Amino acid sequence: MPFAASLIYVFGALFLKDASARGAGLWRTTIFLNVIFGAAFAALWGLGGRIPEPAPWIQPATTAALFFCGQILALVALQRGDVSVATPVMGLKVVLVAFFVTWLLGERVPSVVWTAAALSSLGIVLLGRAGGGGAGGTAPAIVFGGLAAVSFALFDVLVQKWAPSWGAGRFLPVTMGLVALYSLPLVALAGDPIPKAAWRPLLAGGVLVSIQALLLISALALYARATTINVVYSARGLWSVAAVWVLGPWFGNRERERGAAVFRARLAGAALLLSAIVLVIAAR
Repeated sequence: MPFAASLIYVFGALFLKDASARGAGLWRTTIFLNVIFGAAFAALWGLGGRIPEPAPWIQPATTAALFFCGQILALVALQRGDVSVATPVMGLKVVLVAFFVTWLLGERVPSVVWTAAALSSLGIVLLGRAGGGGAGGTAPAIVFGGLAAVSFALFDVLVQKWAPSWGAGRFLPVTMGLVALYSLPLVALAGDPIPKAAWRPLLAGGVLVSIQALLLISALALYARATTINVVYSARGLWSVAAVWVLGPWFGNRERERGAAVFRARLAGAALLLSAIVLVIAAR
């Protein structure tokens, strides 16, 4: 499930980047995606479960807020930065999950994870120096992508912590329904309607991203192995660099035009992030 999600996410990100270039807008995209997420996760009600009595509503409310913030940060990273930088940086989530699992769930993180964190940092440095056309595409991708990784890492760990007492068929629909509810105030910021030219890539990106979210988050709730699941999912960092180079022009993505040297540097940075992932696998 997380491996499939890692592949699907990259194509969804490319479509969303194209929709952004066509004027979809950050707030309009956020509202659109969250409505899709709320509808898609409602289908999981059939998995069963129960709402605890008395219901600790702070649990889904908190996880929904983390997902909501993470999604906005990720969209900013994709819209203002390069896909081939933002996606590998968001792959840092796997190391952050290991730290949060220790802090919140009491699991021990081996020393090798600290090595993984160092490799991840080196990978980000390489990605940051591979700007090619200037820092405009790399700095936003690194800053906002990193903050998104923190939000999503906390979200994943709290889903593992709280979903079992509710059941996946209750906790996830309630959580994602709240995410859609949190989006309503953004209507005031949305402005003009979504341009016609942006609808096709926005719809394609929204469907793909919601499918990968269903796969990933359901795996977290059902199997309660946040670190292992995120290790596999973080392979999207490599897929993003390869997809931008091979398929980017089909999606209107111009990152490939920065040259082979930039691509090699970004591939090296993504490879370091993947090395950190492999170390985390060994540690778990």
